[in-house]
Amino acid sequence: MIPGGGQPNMQQLLQQAQKMQQDLAKAQEELARTEVEGQAGGGLVKATVTGAGELRALVIDPKAVDPEDTETLADLIVAAVQAANENAQNLQQQKLGPLAQGLGGGIPGLPF
Repeated sequence: MIPGGGQPNMQQLLQQAQKMQQDLAKAQEELARTEVEGQAGGGLVKATVTGAGELRALVIDPKAVDPEDTETLADLIVAAVQAANENAQNLQQQKLGPLAQGLGGGIPGLPF
């Protein structure tokens, strides 16, 4: 309810929208710099991605390498990358979720 029954202060609304846009851009930049890890096979394969989901590193323990069974290694790599991406999505939710709610709901293109 608007005090006095008047029109909303458009300048104030515009300032709030600009601040939210700046906060969102800052959170996205922070996500792009933040790295999260996922692992598989009890740590035999570790994947590191940014909070934005960009794969940055992949570490494979030599014990995971069996020339006779490359399928298992491939499965471990996929699982580690998926785990890292899930962690990145959780981080996105933590960082961007409150901003999206402040904008009246979800933001198109964001996974929540």
